Amino acid sequence: MFSISRFVFVLMLPLVLASFLMAEPWVVLGPDGGDARSLAYDPQDPNHVLLGTGTGELFSSSDGGRSWSRLAQLGPTDDYVLDHIIIDPKESSIIYISAWSLLDLGAGDIFRSNDAGKTWKELPAMHGKSIRAMAMSGSDSKILVAGALDGVFRTTDSGDTWTRMSPEHHAEIKNIESVAIDPKDPNVVYAGTWHLPWRTTDGGATWTHMNKGIIDDSDVFSIIVDRTNPAVVFASACSGIYKSVTAGELFQKIQGIPFSARRTRVLKQDPILATTIYAGTTEGLWKTVDGGKLWKRVTGPEVVVNDVLIDPRDSKRVLLATDRAGVFASEDGAATFTVSNHGYTHRFVNAILADRNDPVGLYVGIVNDRELGGVFYTRDNGEHWLQKSNGLGGRDVFTLKQAPNGTLIAGSNRGMFALDANATTWRPISASPTDQTVTTHKKGSKKPIVTHKTVKAEIESRVNDVEVDSTPWVAATASGLYSSIDQGKTWKGGPVLGHSDFISVRNQGQTMVAATRSTVLVSDDGGLNWKQTAFPAAVNRIHGLALTPSGKILVAAREGGWRSSDRGITWEQIFGGLPYSDLTSISRDEDGKRVLATSQSTGIIYESMDEGNTWQKGPDTGYPLRRVERIRGRYYAATPFDGVIAQPQTEVAPAAPSGNTK
Repeated sequence: MFSISRFVFVLMLPLVLASFLMAEPWVVLGPDGGDARSLAYDPQDPNHVLLGTGTGELFSSSDGGRSWSRLAQLGPTDDYVLDHIIIDPKESSIIYISAWSLLDLGAGDIFRSNDAGKTWKELPAMHGKSIRAMAMSGSDSKILVAGALDGVFRTTDSGDTWTRMSPEHHAEIKNIESVAIDPKDPNVVYAGTWHLPWRTTDGGATWTHMNKGIIDDSDVFSIIVDRTNPAVVFASACSGIYKSVTAGELFQKIQGIPFSARRTRVLKQDPILATTIYAGTTEGLWKTVDGGKLWKRVTGPEVVVNDVLIDPRDSKRVLLATDRAGVFASEDGAATFTVSNHGYTHRFVNAILADRNDPVGLYVGIVNDRELGGVFYTRDNGEHWLQKSNGLGGRDVFTLKQAPNGTLIAGSNRGMFALDANATTWRPISASPTDQTVTTHKKGSKKPIVTHKTVKAEIESRVNDVEVDSTPWVAATASGLYSSIDQGKTWKGGPVLGHSDFISVRNQGQTMVAATRSTVLVSDDGGLNWKQTAFPAAVNRIHGLALTPSGKILVAAREGGWRSSDRGITWEQIFGGLPYSDLTSISRDEDGKRVLATSQSTGIIYESMDEGNTWQKGPDTGYPLRRVERIRGRYYAATPFDGVIAQPQTEVAPAAPSGNTK
């Protein structure tokens, strides 16, 4: 019996090992950076730092924010904003995180972990509340106060139970954006609303409107109470920064910060030097060393600061959570900053391109990061990235293609650009000549003089897709379809059959297929003439299309996958193996034989070897996907907020011959 069991185990061992290898997580390649929302350090070990994002992801650092790794995903969807993180100073394995939903004002939670972030649970009493603020008492770590859209709440037992502090259905004490607790008396609580701040000195039995000295209708983003003198209170609002030396009875506006930078999201007091205060604004970080009399901006105005963290052991070390730039770090009291994003990738990638002239080169196009986004390039599989965005002017990049001569073509939110081989600056290639007729009259004559001239105008609309592997080049834009017969020097086109907002285009010989959000058009003569197909009217959110070698048209849409084998005369929904909804892309892979599809509701890559007739589940990435490319035999996928991810090397099949993806 023993020998039979052993024999069975030996037979099963390869399957067990294969399952283990298949379970290996996909690799996050980068580029590093992106939006960062909140920071917190472990009071017992300040090298342990947590970072919250606007998509429910929580990152951790064990070296003071120098490098990062993913710790957890919180919330039922990826729209949870993790704005406040608190680690219990007496028991650092206990962590609280407040969240609110970007998409649903009725959604939000407070999460608690009792094992240093290994597992998390929602605190039932606060489930479904949009939690915009949270603070812990400095005198009793079991007491926490939370600010939600429907009022102020407090717990005295580490979150097990909560009671309402503010009057229910109060006309003013609602839409809470900030809270603070007196460091010496937990019954004194401050609450900043979307319309001025309030204070209670008796645990919520009564409330006082703190409106003296503050400009009316001010959103109060942050409140801090001086730990050495609780009568000193600072409040930041959309109208500026205010200081009170009477525990909020009267405020005085602080001077010295320009009006454009007055949207101050966060105030933080130096844990060692009480007169040093930082103000994180939408136009940089500001610092005062004299309690607010004089302020100095210590970053560039382009930095949008969401949170500030100051090392309690050495207050010269400062970390910033920022929009687009990720984490900044200073070792000299904010005199200088460097990027500190190693391992922190929070990018919206919309395009992936293999460099046809470099066997290890990879380009990606970034959305939403302005000057810090654009195009990035790596030659070492994501270990290092080089930003190649000079000339793009902070534009989003929605599509990247490479012409046969090696020139890169980028479709942006405002026009098209080219980067020539060995060039360092992108140049615009959106010239669209138009003929204009001008009629004038010679003095003393009634006979009109008609002249014709050609005027070059720029295509400044969003460019969603381009095809540059053959002539003519074709571009799908928000203002129509455009084509170029001179490699992008000039373009002609516009709306087609009354449609203008095109999101995808494919060509194969004389056949062209183009899609708007709800329609599919076909041309059989290279784009000279178009006809509208009988695409189902129930589909109103197309995300992409593919054209197979035999001429089948495949469409990915929010309403699932669709297929036509007769140039769009008839359509059928694809049920064989594809999800019924939320498809984000469909494309041919590098050898042109395999068709790939992705969905934002699952991390699975779907594959078809028979031009979309039947589908099989491919690798499971574990991430929501925007699109996927198979490059040199390895899958690379674009994600909405995790940058580029790559298939583990243990799963990579032998590379297929290079080809064009349609």
